[in-house]
Amino acid sequence: MSRQYETVIGLEVHVELATKTKIFCGCSTEFGGAPNTHTCPVCTGMPGSLPVLNRQVVEYAAAVGLAANCTVNQRCKFDRKNYFYPDNPQNYQISQLYEPICRNGYLEIDTPSGPKKIGIHEIHMEEDAGKLIHDEWEDCSLVDFNRSGVPLIEIVSEPDMRSAEEVIAYLDKLRLIIQYLGASDCKLQEGSMRADVNLSVREAGSETLGTRTEMKNLNSFKAITRAIEGERERQIELLEMGKKVVQETRRWDDNKEASHAMRSKEDAQDYRYFPEPDLPPIVISDEWLSSIRARQPELRTQKLIRYKKEFDIPEYDAQILTSAKKLADLFEATTALCKKPKKVSNWLMVETMRLMKEKGMEAEDLSFSPENLAKLIELTESGTINSSVAKEVFEEIFLKDVDPEAYVEEQGLKTVNDEGALLEVVRKVIEENPKSAADYRGGKEKALGFLVGQTMKAMKGKADPGAVNRMLKEQL
Repeated sequence: MSRQYETVIGLEVHVELATKTKIFCGCSTEFGGAPNTHTCPVCTGMPGSLPVLNRQVVEYAAAVGLAANCTVNQRCKFDRKNYFYPDNPQNYQISQLYEPICRNGYLEIDTPSGPKKIGIHEIHMEEDAGKLIHDEWEDCSLVDFNRSGVPLIEIVSEPDMRSAEEVIAYLDKLRLIIQYLGASDCKLQEGSMRADVNLSVREAGSETLGTRTEMKNLNSFKAITRAIEGERERQIELLEMGKKVVQETRRWDDNKEASHAMRSKEDAQDYRYFPEPDLPPIVISDEWLSSIRARQPELRTQKLIRYKKEFDIPEYDAQILTSAKKLADLFEATTALCKKPKKVSNWLMVETMRLMKEKGMEAEDLSFSPENLAKLIELTESGTINSSVAKEVFEEIFLKDVDPEAYVEEQGLKTVNDEGALLEVVRKVIEENPKSAADYRGGKEKALGFLVGQTMKAMKGKADPGAVNRMLKEQL
């Protein structure tokens, strides 16, 4: 009988914080920029330069901790982690080992068997390293220190996850919380959220943990899922063959859908941590912590409850609208202007989603204003434009944030409400399409649709379809 295995997974998630400047200096944290242009003596590790802590980093870290049900350590400090690597300019990294800013939290995720709590061991603040760029042509490696000193928080979970699905649910929840807090944009493709997966397998029912491996280089939810499935299979195969799993760091190659060993990982890897001598301990006063707590925004879970109650929109719509902070903000701001939550929801759920998919955009990339969407809804509701014209105008709003009132005026898109002019066109269409007219009179309902289409075409889409329908029936 084949043995049953259980997968045990814990995550280390690094999140780049959305501060304007780096953690210990005034250099810009903006993504991109020519190599080594966002740098100074502090973040390039020049002798004699001294770090000065960015207060906003502490605020963001505490805010994330509070949202993740952690205890905020009101007296915490930085430690120096010593290691030599070419992209690490000082030959040490300023991090937190002994007294991190947050401890003992949890996030609740939904699983097929009901809600499940995933423990958070700790959250600590640290600085990012630079980036090595390997030049194939020149056969050399270059280093870009723009990212060096960008503030990070590392969120270390307990080994409470048992499948790729649970890992994705946890990451999704974590990402949304951080985005709602405005603490980071959490773009995996730009590296502002990175997850390292610690995974081991053990026989089902066993209490002892197996030997774990750590997988790095995961920059999408798909890659994380594939890496988990691949590593689980690799470890089970080794155990079935009577071999041992070696504790090591592995690099996932998403193109080859396989991982390879990077370095063996000893638990006692000696980083010679000691308290950072250039930075005093951080003291978070009760007042400061209370003010951070008071500024916490409404998170997705609370929004879901409120949307259904206040706006009377279905669960499915509420789920989609709150799936990104940008969408939720657009929905609320537009609804506040036009007081028509159902209509706003429809425009966001249908046309906005369609265009986003077509253009390969994320919700964060949306740039149209709630004012213009509200105006478009008013124009449609008042019958100034019909629904097909509204879709055409919305595409312009979506792409260029045009003022719909001015656009409709300039393009002459208003619905023609001149009954006399419409009647003339209707009669002409009937005259020019005797077969369809005869078919309709003979009981073929479908023929009417064709005649409506011809009339709308003749009116350049600017007639009210309801009025066209009514008039055609009367004339026929």
